[in-house]
Order: sequence, then C-alpha cells, then structure tokens
Amino acid sequence: MKSITIKGSQRESVGKVATKALRNAGQVPCVLYGGDKPVHFSAEELAFKNLVYTPNVYTATIEVEGATYAAILQDIQFHPVTDRILHVDFYQLFDDKEITMNIPVKLTGTSPGVLNGGSLRFTNRKLRVKALPANLPDFISADISKLKIGNKLVITSLFNEDYTFMHPDNTVVVQVRTSRNATAEDEDSEETETAEGAEAAAPAAE
Repeated sequence: MKSITIKGSQRESVGKVATKALRNAGQVPCVLYGGDKPVHFSAEELAFKNLVYTPNVYTATIEVEGATYAAILQDIQFHPVTDRILHVDFYQLFDDKEITMNIPVKLTGTSPGVLNGGSLRFTNRKLRVKALPANLPDFISADISKLKIGNKLVITSLFNEDYTFMHPDNTVVVQVRTSRNATAEDEDSEETETAEGAEAAAPAAE
C-alpha cells in the first residue's frame, strides 16, 4: 500500500491553551498510539490533504524529531462549521502484527447485464480486511464482466491469500438488477417476435 509522509514536530505541551495556539498557527495536534507510549506531535494542516481528502486509502509515514513511524489514520475530528481538521489520531504499524482496514473496491470489466439495460447496484464500495501491513492492497479489484441481469458478486469471489475479509461469506459486493429499461426491451423483443410469427403464418393461411 502507498504511504503519505507526515512531517511533524514534538508537542511540548498538550493542554488546551497550547492546542489552541497550534491551531491558530495552522498546525494540527496529533497523537500516535500503539507503541510503548503515545507520541504527541503536530503537523501543518496542508500535510493531511492527500491523506484525508481522497477516496483512496494510504498508510502514513510519520517523521518526528528524527524518528520515523509507520502508521494508519485511526480517527479524525473536524470543526462542525468550518470543516477544518481539529485533531488526528494515528495507530502505529508493526511488520509482524496484523491490522484491519477498510479498503476501496474498484470494478473492472463491463457487465453484459448492464449493456442489456440492467441496473448496477454497487452495494459495498469498501471492504474491511485484516492483513500484515506489507500485504495491505491499495484497492480490491472486482470483475463484473460475467454479471448478467439477476446475477450478483459475493465476497467469496474476491478471495486473496494475502488478506482476510472481515465480512460474512454471503456479503454482496455488487449486483445487476432488472430495471424498467430492461423490462421494456424484453417486451419489445417479444412483440417483435409475435408480429414476425403472425406475418409468416399469414401466407400459409391463404
């Protein structure tokens, strides 16, 4: 999985006054959990742009006072009015310890059911997986090229030995359902066949 680098500065004080001063200076107070002890630091608000405001998922490489930590974004607080980032919690990663993350699903191929007028229902756009940090994928690929009207793709079809899905086996990821257009096309097709049959039968009756 790709990583976004966050360069931070050690926080000398974690009180409300110091926190407010950091925010006024365009800095975001942060905490890194999961290690021997929490690491309190701050970073420029712009540093979180590519980590937060994106549909993609990334790990974070946090650099603080010469030390480097691999982490994932655990929680983020926004201002209720301005939507500015108020506080960020990170969780430290270790090479030999599995973690769980919500990974985006990307559809590949073209569904014949959709081409025939069916409606594509993308039920689960993100799936929760458990894996070692090195095995976390950037996204999960779901091939819909065989989905006809009425077909569905369940999570067992996306099996990968590098990670484990944290969902029931019958979880539907995407499906193609009948739509009004598809029904209309079927009716038109039936009417055409009936009309052609009548025309063919007419000379025989004469």
